[in-house]
Amino acid sequence: MLNFMLAYHGGKMPESPEEGAEHMVKWEAWAEGLGESLVNRGTPLGQSKSVNTSGITEGAGVDPMIGYSILNADNLETAVKMFESSPHVNYGGTMVVSEMMEM
Repeated sequence: MLNFMLAYHGGKMPESPEEGAEHMVKWEAWAEGLGESLVNRGTPLGQSKSVNTSGITEGAGVDPMIGYSILNADNLETAVKMFESSPHVNYGGTMVVSEMMEM
């Protein structure tokens, strides 16, 4: 089995506590459906700074990563199929699925 990281980008914030709770119910059901393949259910990310040869800047660019999950799957295509039903896309978000390379 290989590990894949799902990077969450963008999406709208819930407009009310009730909408936020509804989204969490959908997300939890999706995560439960993946079973033991979902190694890390999800970690939201907070404030960011960018570091490069020009120095340090506030934020993480135009499309910052807002969280991630980690999944075990046989290959990239299988991982994408498992992630494509995530409720994150219903909230206008984008997801990037990447194989985590062994070093």
